[in-house]
Amino acid sequence: MSHVVVLLSAGRGTRMKSSLPKVLHPVLGRPMLSYGVEAALASGAEEVVVVVGHGADETQAAFRDAGVRFVLQAEQRGTAHALGVVRQALEGFEGSVLVAHGDMPLISSGMLRRLARTHISSPRGMVLTTVELDCPSGYGRVMREDGEILRVVEEKDASLEDKRVREVNAGVYAFDSGVFDMLSGINDENVSGELYLTDLVALYKNSGLGVRAILWPVASDLLGVNTKGQLAEVEAIMLDRLRRHWMDAGVRMIQPQTVYLEPGVRLAADVTLWPGVVLRGEIRVGPGAVIGPYAVLIDSNIGPEVEVKAHSVLEQARVGRGSEVGPFARLRPGAELHEGVRVGNFVEVKNTRLADGVKAGHLAYLGDAEVGEGANIGAGTITANYDGRTKHRTRIGAGAFIGSNAVLVAPV
Repeated sequence: MSHVVVLLSAGRGTRMKSSLPKVLHPVLGRPMLSYGVEAALASGAEEVVVVVGHGADETQAAFRDAGVRFVLQAEQRGTAHALGVVRQALEGFEGSVLVAHGDMPLISSGMLRRLARTHISSPRGMVLTTVELDCPSGYGRVMREDGEILRVVEEKDASLEDKRVREVNAGVYAFDSGVFDMLSGINDENVSGELYLTDLVALYKNSGLGVRAILWPVASDLLGVNTKGQLAEVEAIMLDRLRRHWMDAGVRMIQPQTVYLEPGVRLAADVTLWPGVVLRGEIRVGPGAVIGPYAVLIDSNIGPEVEVKAHSVLEQARVGRGSEVGPFARLRPGAELHEGVRVGNFVEVKNTRLADGVKAGHLAYLGDAEVGEGANIGAGTITANYDGRTKHRTRIGAGAFIGSNAVLVAPV
């Protein structure tokens, strides 16, 4: 039996105290919602539906090419109301309807697949995920009797006795396709005046249908983000997992807790990352490369045996095998260093190709240039590439020697 995934992403996120829609807040360089979308697609879902509301235009623009369908919840009246607006979009679908929140970036495709399998084994009814927390404040409590789930009580409606329960609803569900008929039985007679999805537990049980739970062993996998503090907490967990993954793959990290990297980073074995390294966007680092202290790399490709020295900044740059960059060098978009190139301190390179063996030791600006094999660029050299209207190319031949304080006025 097939399944679809519905991601509820319409909330205002007032506790974030930001004009940016909550699900667009970045987590390791990507919008929070992207992790849920990625997990849903990878779970084998027949379709992924994203319910949008506050900031709908921005969210749809950010995920225009993500392969998902958007449904608008114009008025936010609670989670059950959010699922209800999806009814028409899923008309005729008869499989399992999985529901999760767009502010849960640690959710995985494996979790969603397990949820779908559990539901398929007893397709008439619902399955919810639960976790046990030492401090369950803020979560809906799962009320049981003789092991059977009776209902879920939201924090705002819970009694003091209810609040002693440590098992909480994690907010990820699977329903049969009849769930949309069930929604009509939910009312807003609660402290918040909202329509809660959790009320479906009692409705399913009263209808004689099964209600099952998956007690998920890793509570952090189901963390939601409602505040900037929770955003930092989730990001720290993801960072720690990424660091461990790459160290297990043979990367050496000196003081790994200081290294920042994102999911688009790919590191070969025997790469060394010194303290304070920042790797953002799509990064490739070849075997044996060393990235020095406090270097910042963005969307760049670093070849084998390269050394990027301290405090250098590389953005959309390519560095060939055995080259050295820095310290305090800056490679801007379009910088292309071939093999064995030496770019030293306070050298800036932009939209320039340096052939094999080029040396620019210090205090130079090379922009919009072609520098031939083995050329030497002296201190203070400037390629003056802009005449106020147009940028021109500078071409320096193989083996050329450019002395100190030379200004090459392009085109030359």
